[in-house]
Amino acid sequence: MTSDTTPAALDALQAWVGRSETNADVVTPQLAERLSATIESSRGAAFARGAEFPQMWYSVLFPRVVPRSQLGRDGHPALGDFLPPVPLPKRMFAGKRIQFVAPIRIGDELERVSTIASITPKQGSSGPLVFVTVRHVVSNAAGTVVVEEQDVVYRDSTLAKDGGAAKAAAAPAFEALHRSDTIVADAVMIFRYSALCFNGHRIHYDQPYATQVEGYPGLVVNGGLGALCAAEHLHEAWGGARLSSLTTRNTSPLFEGVPFRVESRAGEAPGAIEFRVVTEAGKTTLQGSATKESA
Repeated sequence: MTSDTTPAALDALQAWVGRSETNADVVTPQLAERLSATIESSRGAAFARGAEFPQMWYSVLFPRVVPRSQLGRDGHPALGDFLPPVPLPKRMFAGKRIQFVAPIRIGDELERVSTIASITPKQGSSGPLVFVTVRHVVSNAAGTVVVEEQDVVYRDSTLAKDGGAAKAAAAPAFEALHRSDTIVADAVMIFRYSALCFNGHRIHYDQPYATQVEGYPGLVVNGGLGALCAAEHLHEAWGGARLSSLTTRNTSPLFEGVPFRVESRAGEAPGAIEFRVVTEAGKTTLQGSATKESA
């Protein structure tokens, strides 16, 4: 891919702002059981129709399904159909902001309307960046259940021996009130999660590609998987409280086999929770905040 990052080329991307697409999916007991097994959820293995679907689990729904011939070299659907043709080859999940409006239940038939909300070029320390924000509105037969804004960042493909880790800023002190058990995302866990999401991005299963082409030290743990582990910790550590909102920001890649845990503490506002995903070496890979639903 030619990286034409001239102002004119980047300005042309604005034509994609406002584009939308609609997808449908169904929440099945089998999907819930497979996801529960993948993350070894403490919620149990039996999921009956009509039961509430755990709040963050909807993130594996609505995969982009395209023929293999329409995939890019990275395994993602080629750019330019819905997502804009950003002239930078490296694509990563950067974070999300979620409003939980109403429960999703197992058996629900859902619709998601996705709209490109903004395209923002920036200059990073390692070169040009382009942030694309997509707004998703998820509905069931009764109305809207989730509103999510998701950020995707694109950057150059210049190899970095440490996967960009050396330039990550030192995390501030975090006095955790709750800590999860240590978690290790191995290749099987990453593969299973990617399969549930129908995610073909090769950095999650193709080690030669991840290390030799993308420049990472190993397979990359899905950004959504780290966020899902964080949400499971919040459910367990904070008494199973339902959330009204959740925000995550991925600050650094997390790699296969690296032990990590989720830590959380009370925020300043009533019902607020702050949390992070941190490796045993003390490196924060995800930061987030949530608000508990008022009684």
